[in-house]
Amino acid sequence: MNPSDFWKNFRLGEEIHVSGTFIYNGLRRFHELRRLDFADELFEFLYELSVGLERLLKTAVVLYEHSDNIDQEELEKSLITHNHLDLVARLRKHVGLNFGTTHNDLLSLLGTFYKSLRYDRFALTSVYEGKKEAKAIRGLLAKHLQLKFPDEESFFGTDNNDQYRNFIRRTVLKIAREVFRVIGDRARQINLYTYELRNGSKAESVFLREVDIADEDVLWKELLIFFMNAEADTGYLQFLKETQPLEFDPALVPDYLDCFKSDASKADVMDELEHHYSEMECDERKERLQRMRVIGAPNVFFGEDDEIDNADI
Repeated sequence: MNPSDFWKNFRLGEEIHVSGTFIYNGLRRFHELRRLDFADELFEFLYELSVGLERLLKTAVVLYEHSDNIDQEELEKSLITHNHLDLVARLRKHVGLNFGTTHNDLLSLLGTFYKSLRYDRFALTSVYEGKKEAKAIRGLLAKHLQLKFPDEESFFGTDNNDQYRNFIRRTVLKIAREVFRVIGDRARQINLYTYELRNGSKAESVFLREVDIADEDVLWKELLIFFMNAEADTGYLQFLKETQPLEFDPALVPDYLDCFKSDASKADVMDELEHHYSEMECDERKERLQRMRVIGAPNVFFGEDDEIDNADI
């Protein structure tokens, strides 16, 4: 395999995994948002998404524009751009893309964010107009979901909801999967395997599994119920059952459950966890932390498991 094919087959294959990871993280971040008001949270969502889709589009552009007859340096310079719609236009010179107004509007928003919005707070003029990320997101939702947000921001802010989450998920996945489709088509034309995805990767979840974070939330809930009700008939389960629980407050169960799906909730409950640990003697705290490290660690085996296995032989 010559260097050109190796680059497009393996290095761009790595880029697809990188882009898929960013896209997945962006979808998860939006799913976790309780409100559409905080600049730091919206920034994280928009940044992850804009980087992921930009890198995916650039991968497709290279596959369609590169040949041994072009100026390699000029091609690489032309990729120093953050305009998503310009990259789409370059792709459309070679292949059809089934994007509608909704998809183009989201790509336009992401390009604007990456080029200018993310730097606005470094300018003195930002004192006169803040929360541009929130206004941009609300504008997108209002236009395509036929909604009307109040002209004046509510004291309580704008709650995120499943209608908004589903809209963002559908729109993002449509863009991502369409670009991945043309990448796969082009790779097959030139006898490469750039489109191959690692099993269990975030890229596979985005491009092949059409990830739905809500379904992943069902998974941890079902596992939680399983652990609460499973009989301790294995060494691992016995280890969990024998570990005495900390005295968390039963009245705060909703807050504790939020820790499984929200980083913000983790931060709140961490204060309580630190309090419980501060109440322990040094040796007790050390022993408990050792037990915590065992739970979920790879390659951990319990003697009882071996005995059960042997008894079945």
